[in-house]
Amino acid sequence: MKPPVPVFGVNGSYATALYSAASNQNALEAVEKDLSKLQSALKEDAKFQDFVRNPIIKRHQKAKVMKNVSSKMSLHPHTANLLQLLAENGRLRNLNGIINTFKRIMVAYRGEVACEVITARELDPVQKQKLEEVLKKFVNANESINLSLKVDPSIMGGIMVSIGDRFVDMSVATKMRKYTKLISIPG
Repeated sequence: MKPPVPVFGVNGSYATALYSAASNQNALEAVEKDLSKLQSALKEDAKFQDFVRNPIIKRHQKAKVMKNVSSKMSLHPHTANLLQLLAENGRLRNLNGIINTFKRIMVAYRGEVACEVITARELDPVQKQKLEEVLKKFVNANESINLSLKVDPSIMGGIMVSIGDRFVDMSVATKMRKYTKLISIPG
């Protein structure tokens, strides 16, 4: 089963194989949930993170530990197999990247389009609703927007929008840099 979005490199290869296996067994949601648990553990547990990244620990030792982790976390067999394979192949340090790549595949599978909006101030509910209505016009009818709002006072005003593979910068800070550059060029 081919993923709905092309992914490349080592992370893409493992994520694609996992997607294919999970898809064939109707286990995509279970595997995605497992990967989210693993990613949280990587962020929150410094010992686990160090273990995963440590190149000195032998592959067979890592595989044994990953088998125990899989059992304790009650991971789906496909997720457990991924951890075993990564440990045996010396690729466990790629786990976070593989998880992020798998998440990208799942976003495309669900027909979601990632959209990040940066504003200088937090938007009120009415502004947020109007923004979502406008952004929906930029995606196909069978797609939905996965909106992420961020506040960055350094843009001074305006808005920066990244939707899918498109980016629009309408921030005051960028306009000021542009005009300052134009004014400073000798005529």
